[in-house]
Amino acid sequence: MNALHGTNADPRDHKARIFERAHELGFDAFGVARADVPLDVDHARYLAFLDAGFHGTMEYLSEHRDVRRQVDTDRMLAGAKSVICLVKRYQRPRADEARDPALATLIARYARGRDYHKGLRRKLRSLASFVRTLAPSTRARPLLDDAPILERAWAVRAGLGFIGKNGMLITPGLGSLTLLAEVLTTLELQADIPQVARCGRCTRCLDVCPTRAMVAPFVLDARRCVAYLTIELRGPIPENLQYAVGDKLFGCDDCQTVCPFNASERGLNAERTEAFAPLPRWGELGLEDLVTPERCSSLMGATPVGRATPQGLARNARLVLEKRAASAKE
Repeated sequence: MNALHGTNADPRDHKARIFERAHELGFDAFGVARADVPLDVDHARYLAFLDAGFHGTMEYLSEHRDVRRQVDTDRMLAGAKSVICLVKRYQRPRADEARDPALATLIARYARGRDYHKGLRRKLRSLASFVRTLAPSTRARPLLDDAPILERAWAVRAGLGFIGKNGMLITPGLGSLTLLAEVLTTLELQADIPQVARCGRCTRCLDVCPTRAMVAPFVLDARRCVAYLTIELRGPIPENLQYAVGDKLFGCDDCQTVCPFNASERGLNAERTEAFAPLPRWGELGLEDLVTPERCSSLMGATPVGRATPQGLARNARLVLEKRAASAKE
């Protein structure tokens, strides 16, 4: 992995120049993988995940199955030589988080602020445009999490970290509270070396999961994951899982909060994570304001929380209130 600090790049060095530009755009880590080698092992794991039905109602995950195996094709980018993988950290200093409104603390950290897609996509397009200038006839395609690409697998190949037992990419020095993005390009860049997994015997992420969604280390049954239940699932949350969802309005950070790789605050920068600070609306509302879809609908603009739909967010708010009422009687 390349650390984004103190680069004095030779202007003829394409990789170093991309590295510098990525840092200027606000990315926190950068790596390169060869694009012409298929993800055979990772693709097989992805197919096993689908065959087990662990994706639940997220049918979009089962689309473009073959496309997810290889990126140097007409479906992605014919002639691609390199996958530029990028990490954007959204973890904020604990002192800042301690001032978050009560309602915001019920929302996963990445979703408390503005919707990251628009800003991140703009940065990616800028980086792709820069890559195209480095050599004649160079092509580049920016990709975000709405594209059919196995992001974490490519990030591992690019030396950006390793997969933890909770299935998250862990970047040593940055942790796992990060967003991933890619730029495919026909420019041939030197590939980075994958890192060795460093979880050891630690099982904190598995032990803390309130719904026991990890059926084995590295194997997630998304149908039990709080993030799936509160964001992706349409209709009622299964009764046997409702209590375990707990005080979760949108998503869940539990398996990441306890991870030792997220304990360090080294390098945290409030300015670089400003977009992830809670929107003012979360300090002006209470759970009681979210129990109807009509009210939720007016709050979902420019925030990832809209992914849950007004009906889903209202459902979640009612469940949290019901659990609190039941706990008060105990």
